[in-house]
Amino acid sequence: MSGAGRETGAVPSAMGALLSASGLAPLRLRGREVLPIVQGGMGVGVSAHRLAGAVAAQGAVGTIASVDLRRHHPDLMAETGHLPAAEAGPLIDAANLVALDREIRAARALAGGHGLIAVNVMRAVTAYPAYVRQACESGADAIVMGAGLPLDLPDLAADHPDVALIPILSDLRGIQLVVRKWQRRGRLPDAIVIEHPRHAGGHLGATRLEEIDDARFDFETVVPQARAFFTSLGLAPDAIPLIPAGGIDSHARVRQLLGLGAAAVQLGTAFAVTEEGDAHPAFKAVLAGAGSEQIVEFMSVAGLPARAVATPWLLKHLAAQPRKAELARAKARCVMAFDCLIQCGLRDGIGRFGQFCIDRQLAAAVNGDVRTGLFFRGAGRLPFGDRIRPVGELVRVLLGELPASA
Repeated sequence: MSGAGRETGAVPSAMGALLSASGLAPLRLRGREVLPIVQGGMGVGVSAHRLAGAVAAQGAVGTIASVDLRRHHPDLMAETGHLPAAEAGPLIDAANLVALDREIRAARALAGGHGLIAVNVMRAVTAYPAYVRQACESGADAIVMGAGLPLDLPDLAADHPDVALIPILSDLRGIQLVVRKWQRRGRLPDAIVIEHPRHAGGHLGATRLEEIDDARFDFETVVPQARAFFTSLGLAPDAIPLIPAGGIDSHARVRQLLGLGAAAVQLGTAFAVTEEGDAHPAFKAVLAGAGSEQIVEFMSVAGLPARAVATPWLLKHLAAQPRKAELARAKARCVMAFDCLIQCGLRDGIGRFGQFCIDRQLAAAVNGDVRTGLFFRGAGRLPFGDRIRPVGELVRVLLGELPASA
């Protein structure tokens, strides 16, 4: 399905009236207008078709996380869950492309012609080119890419000019590098998500744990810097919409960031714990119930800082990590025979990276295994505290119609 055939971007009349009453401007992407609210992509399977479709149905941007979606499809797991190591990799990759196609089409059906359906693809995963191509062919409205510099994204999506391309970056230097590289390919980003390492969950946009609190990542720093950079290129300061992500929990913060020059905001954890979120109820309870003292930063197996809830498994891992780092040795093959990451601390024997299987631990979390799962979470409080509420209520809080305590 090409971009020209998509009937998306429409905001339901009730939400359009609410947006007008809020005084906020819509987000414009490739000629389509939606609410200035983006749901972040969260894997493995935390944001699949139910959540993305529900967000888009409100007139906002719903995002499917592309990695290992076969875990939401029993038939695909039956085909790939117990394969011999020598056969597993290519067959798992193929099953995940089938799953991604199913999830995009199901999300679009739930959206009912409203909003936009994006697909988040991690640059750090081995199969990222295939995920991008499949997402475009299956009807995604946008590709959002982080966990590395997406310098080749315009080439991968060149046959689908109507698909919006949105890199996830964290500071001015990254923005400058990507925009200049893309300009040489005759393309500008359709928007840029600016993810703050101090607040976001999952893999963070810093190279070392010590950098997380660096002031160069502050939205009040990056947004004006980016707009000035666009002007220096001869562009309008708002030529590329900027979408701050991390620590956004209220209508007041939304207004503040859009007043700063941002075009929209992105939230992850707050959407993950909604009623429509694709994860197990126990997963939502862990995220919603975690206080600030239960959230920790550590080095992930992908070599990036990460933020998650201090569950029994994670505390045990952190205690054992120094010893595991000393014993780290490259292995003949991935312990899952999947090779999900381009560079993996466990498989490649990189001691300074985390020594665990991230696919296994994230899969345990999405299935509600509190004992062994890895539960990525943002650092801030949630709009509804520890309560699980519908997507529609969260959108209305962000637009100012409902108080967070509703």
